Amino acid sequence: MNQEQLKRMKSGKGFIAALDQSGGSTPKALMQYGVAEDSYSNDEEMFDRVHEMRTRIITSPSFSSDYVLAAILFENTMDRLIDGIPAPRYLWEKKQIVPFLKVDKGMEDLTAGVQMLKPFPNLEGFLSRAVEKGFFGTKMRSVIKEANPESIKRLVEQQFEIAKIILKAGLVPIIEPEVDIYSKDKKESEVILKAELFSQLALLQPEDKVMFKLSIPTTPNFYTDLQKNEHVIRVVALSGGYSRNEANALLAKNNGLIASFSRALAEGLHANQSDNEFNAMLKESIKNIYDASIT
Repeated sequence: MNQEQLKRMKSGKGFIAALDQSGGSTPKALMQYGVAEDSYSNDEEMFDRVHEMRTRIITSPSFSSDYVLAAILFENTMDRLIDGIPAPRYLWEKKQIVPFLKVDKGMEDLTAGVQMLKPFPNLEGFLSRAVEKGFFGTKMRSVIKEANPESIKRLVEQQFEIAKIILKAGLVPIIEPEVDIYSKDKKESEVILKAELFSQLALLQPEDKVMFKLSIPTTPNFYTDLQKNEHVIRVVALSGGYSRNEANALLAKNNGLIASFSRALAEGLHANQSDNEFNAMLKESIKNIYDASIT
């Protein structure tokens, strides 16, 4: 584990840029960016276009380690180049931004109020490649839609089971059990979820370190005790469908909770903008998210 990167993730000021749109979410991300579905004819062309978008964000002077602590990339980006340099290495070597990798293969269909992680084929081999490429950590997302205690327990256990494999590979897992912001019992789900997270943290080895990516809680500062746990490097928040302004306003009410935004980060960016327009919009977006993350 890179100790300089660990120190930055534990105590640095800023937020995490989520640039990990995968097969299912890429068309929406491109549409928001002004690239219509009829402008590419297959998945390969689609991923070329989204890599162009990500490259434009990452290479922008506005995308700076003064505000951005880390970035989460998608598997397809792992083997791609930015200015002739492998993407994860570019992030760290050129920008001093810590690289994370989305490792999950998507989610199962909704069952008993939750969406579990799909199976991970050859996870150990994939993690070995991630280490070789220079990643610091990983991210995996599952979703809670109902306050079903047994289902939430099962979902958290699955996340930690895989997290232990990731830790063994020498990477830091971001565990992301998202509570749907539109859930009618979101607050109740968060209470159950937090209890299960503490139960699983108690089973870790003393040296094990993890991160959590969670929905902004209904009750401000609800995760303060989780942030102080000896195994937890950082707790970060997803935007979850809120607009950037909404997400920032809610995040700012939570001391020490930092952003890991995707849609909210890219909001307002457009393929047809000049570089000056694009960089100015990105700078404003990054500064607003940063300000909400340092409360």
